[in-house]
Amino acid sequence: MDLLTLLTALSERLGDLNTALLIGILTGGLFGFAAQRSAFCLRSAAVELARGRPGPRMAIWLMAVGAAVLSAQAARMAGLFDTDTAQLMNFAGSWSGAVIGGLIFGVGMVLARGCSGRLLVLAGSGNLRCVMAGLVFALVAQFTIGGFLAPVRRAVNGLAMTEGGRNMDLLAHFGGGPVPGMVIGAVILLAAFGLAARAGTGWKAGIFALIAGAAVSIGWVLTYAQSQVSFEPLGVVSATFAAPSATVVMSLMTAQFALDFSLGLIPGVFLGAFLGALVGGELRLEGYHSVPQMLRSLTGGALMGFGGVLAGGCAIGAGVTGVSIFVGPLMLATLCFFIGAWVTDRIVDHKAAAAHEPVQLQR
Repeated sequence: MDLLTLLTALSERLGDLNTALLIGILTGGLFGFAAQRSAFCLRSAAVELARGRPGPRMAIWLMAVGAAVLSAQAARMAGLFDTDTAQLMNFAGSWSGAVIGGLIFGVGMVLARGCSGRLLVLAGSGNLRCVMAGLVFALVAQFTIGGFLAPVRRAVNGLAMTEGGRNMDLLAHFGGGPVPGMVIGAVILLAAFGLAARAGTGWKAGIFALIAGAAVSIGWVLTYAQSQVSFEPLGVVSATFAAPSATVVMSLMTAQFALDFSLGLIPGVFLGAFLGALVGGELRLEGYHSVPQMLRSLTGGALMGFGGVLAGGCAIGAGVTGVSIFVGPLMLATLCFFIGAWVTDRIVDHKAAAAHEPVQLQR
């Protein structure tokens, strides 16, 4: 039974929207489990780079990104996915939002001691600090999408938009296709493997990092396939946390659940991370140790919620999912994540950097 036949049967049995929800849960569950087992975190990678000591965290991040790029472009080559149909491509992107939002997000993830994806994964592992910071992240994201911060978002994003009412596909812009994309993905993976060997990254963590990246492409392939057989107008999407987190929180607050991929993604990541922590013996409740720690964490969550929406994506939505299909503004946003994190680490955590302390990964 091929994929289209399977999804057709599922849609007939469960309905299109329930099937989309199930795809979201499966994609999120795979990503959450792999991200928990690999300790995937863009913030930790950025801080290693900022301190001039790229090591295991940067290797893990590069493995996940390289796997996402290579597998997504391979799926394009095989006809399993069409970049032009991706929801990320079907609206005008914002260069100004990518820069300003990306810098703000980078500041936030250093203050919160974890990127948005890491917060959700750790929340599933029992970290109550990340539950609180994640809730603030989701609420501020909602305020920025459709609340009192929406006028600010529109003003910032409107400063410099992509042309033609669509986002920019950098591969297509420069006349490339899936083959150059696959080559770039392979180069990223080679760099990741070299760094992992030098830094002593464990092979199990490396494998799970590859799975986390591949989960993004699985999301692309499954939602694309369902869009081919569904009667409902469903978007071709994959893992991203800013807007879906806001959607889940609002759904819980209003008890109005619009079944789709995004509504399944966030609980799926949470459940996958829970199972990963359970398997690894890392499931434990943790809270704040001081008021300053709480204020720093919640401020970081708020900045990530605001910056992630401005940028058009979070550490996962822009830094992995957007990069996997070469969305121009989201690749720029990812660069700005690193810049914002570098500046903030130098200012806020400069003592640890000066003392050459190892990068602290929030658990």
